[in-house]
Amino acid sequence: MMDAVLNIPAMLRILLVFVAVLASLRLRLSLWLSFFSGALLLGVLFGMGPTAIAASIIDSMTQPKTLSLSVVVCLILVLSLSLEQSGQMKHLLDRFQGLIASPSVNLIMFPALIGLLPMPGGAVFSAPMVRVIGARLSISEDRLNFINYWFRHIWEYWWPLYPGVLLTTALSGIDLWTFVLFLSPLTVAALLLGYGVLRRWTGKIPAAPGRDRQRPAAGPFLQELLPILIVVVGGLGAGQLLSVLFGSSVSVTKELGLIAALAAATGWVWQSRRMTAAERRSVVFHPQLLRMFAMVSAIFIFNGILEDSRAVKIVSQELVRWDIPLAPITVVLPFLVGGVVGLTIAFVGTTFPILISLVQAVGSADLLPAYMMLAMVSGFVGVLISPLHLCLLLSSEYFQTRFAPIYRYMAVPCGGLLLAAIGYFSILRIVL
Repeated sequence: MMDAVLNIPAMLRILLVFVAVLASLRLRLSLWLSFFSGALLLGVLFGMGPTAIAASIIDSMTQPKTLSLSVVVCLILVLSLSLEQSGQMKHLLDRFQGLIASPSVNLIMFPALIGLLPMPGGAVFSAPMVRVIGARLSISEDRLNFINYWFRHIWEYWWPLYPGVLLTTALSGIDLWTFVLFLSPLTVAALLLGYGVLRRWTGKIPAAPGRDRQRPAAGPFLQELLPILIVVVGGLGAGQLLSVLFGSSVSVTKELGLIAALAAATGWVWQSRRMTAAERRSVVFHPQLLRMFAMVSAIFIFNGILEDSRAVKIVSQELVRWDIPLAPITVVLPFLVGGVVGLTIAFVGTTFPILISLVQAVGSADLLPAYMMLAMVSGFVGVLISPLHLCLLLSSEYFQTRFAPIYRYMAVPCGGLLLAAIGYFSILRIVL
């Protein structure tokens, strides 16, 4: 029986694992359990025995990268919950009001500010501000839904607080700053594409009422923004400093820098907002933290079994033999998984280990940042149009709109993003 299974093409076995993971998600199994079950099935389909699977799981769970990245992701969630429960995020948005006179820019800025923090369903936080500004311009609810949803997600390609970005750099070994450099132009593309749609609806935007009145000072807004600045500036700076001090002797220097900065930012929020002990406990012992830790661990277990079972190597050799172009695979695989699951970390965790191995197998390791850029954009476009995306569900519920209009409005920007990524990829192949 097992010999018959091992004679099935490796790519079909991998696809069977993908189908099993996606089917379990459709059946409302938790993400971590779906990945863990998929990892076990993967090991069995590629001939690993129970002892080998158990050893791979233990090794994956005890790797410094697994532990440090799990802690980082949980601390990001702790900070997000603290900002939400303490009222800091509301204060941040309140302080921003009046700093910019143009209603069209404010329509963009409110969801974009919320997008700096990877809060689950974060689009619902900016929705009230978008609705108030949009009412002045007589913009319909379905169009406001698009504005709120699209501009909430312009950063996720490269912003270092997003788990999908951290997981990509951990799996690929690409330096975080290098990844940021390669992916940041996509935020510009997303901004321009979304603004192009917005301008068609609003034409010449009138200034907000009371424009001649004195604008509020920027200082209070920057003070409310301090926790995010601590994480971005302090975390990345501390990571670079630790890299210089310890070099390659400590493999998780950047994660340690982020851990320190996230802890400092959370402590600042707790202290400045005078959060009670009960409020702090509700954040630290939030059920979502355990689920997040389990999810990241399950993804690394999946990746570990992919390597230990030699599945990645076998699939890579098979695809090279079949002479299938790598670029279409890089577009299609992440897009399909992202579209079905609706989570960035899901398409990164399942498809990137295979793609990374394929890039190395065809001798294009120097083009790895370019392929990761293309895969990230393709997968995230799938996430944007996924009916399971929590932000899409919550934003549509708030504005009381159907999916059909927002899909119609997203068609051109999403298509433009994919074309921009493919064009950018073509340029990078020549330059690199």
